[in-house]
Amino acid sequence: MALVAPHRALRTPLCGLLGCELPILLAGMGGVARHRLAAAVARAGGFAALGMVREPVSRIRDEVMALRDLCTAPFAVNLIPAATPSALLKQQVAACIALEVPAMVLFWEVDQPLVRHLKAAGIRVIHQVGNRRDAEQALDAGADVLIAQGHEAGGHVRGTVGTFSLLAELVPFSPVPVVAAGGIANGRALAAALTLGAQGVSLGTAFLATDEANAHPHHQRRLLAAGADDTVYTRQFSVNWHEAAPVRVLANRVTRGEYDHLSAANRPPGDASPVIGRQDGQPVHLFSTDSPLADASGRLDDMALYAGQSCGQIDAVVPAAQRIEELIREATEAFHSLTGIPA
Repeated sequence: MALVAPHRALRTPLCGLLGCELPILLAGMGGVARHRLAAAVARAGGFAALGMVREPVSRIRDEVMALRDLCTAPFAVNLIPAATPSALLKQQVAACIALEVPAMVLFWEVDQPLVRHLKAAGIRVIHQVGNRRDAEQALDAGADVLIAQGHEAGGHVRGTVGTFSLLAELVPFSPVPVVAAGGIANGRALAAALTLGAQGVSLGTAFLATDEANAHPHHQRRLLAAGADDTVYTRQFSVNWHEAAPVRVLANRVTRGEYDHLSAANRPPGDASPVIGRQDGQPVHLFSTDSPLADASGRLDDMALYAGQSCGQIDAVVPAAQRIEELIREATEAFHSLTGIPA
């Protein structure tokens, strides 16, 4: 496959701000976006985030050191303050500051004191938001970049409207770069996002289907076989989360209601949900927010099989560098077709 020089529209100010070559961000998928995937994305010119949600400090240290052994590019660590016990969050933040992590990606409710604390420590803050109110709060606290997450996105979904509708609302008033997330897994969608004013895209589903992702092959196979209408927006996966928040997953027995009799509403008070598998040396419970990782065992298809509506744009598991190359090629061809200039 011959290399194509990226269109000039792909050299956005965001790249200079984050220290990357291309406006493609790896979403901080907890458990899936570990150092192998992060390094592969960074080496290919993108900007990587380590998904460290609720992880012990020892794993954060190990993953940061392992990533730095593989590449020297800037990166971020992704945390979700609202879904993390306060004592653990405090330890995670202290560890990231001590490790001199260049940037942090935060998500869900905006913790303004935390944003200001990270900024005071010299860390860039990228905040994923799903509506204008969250965006305004993040900006007021000093966020350097906003990620506009639309309803199409996989995993936990803060957005209630489509990605492009939210993007068109946030870009005009945001003084900082806005990144699009949700429903984007090919170069034409990347070009469309940039045309609407985004300075980059944040991709989860597209990178879950890569060789370096720490996702179980079963999850990847289900992803490849799915189209956009095979995803389900549900609140049924809430164990390990602070609230019954909406997620987008592939349909399975849980989403079809076959385990409703075992849900929290139907279990005796104090009873834990059944254990359906293990990974990372820990049990995985039914209705857990844990997706099946590479070492997972048990009833894999009953776990949270996260997928955005972009899954219909993906037909193979490939190296992360190849996925990025394809994105850039397709986006460049799309921009040239708009101007009538051949690539």
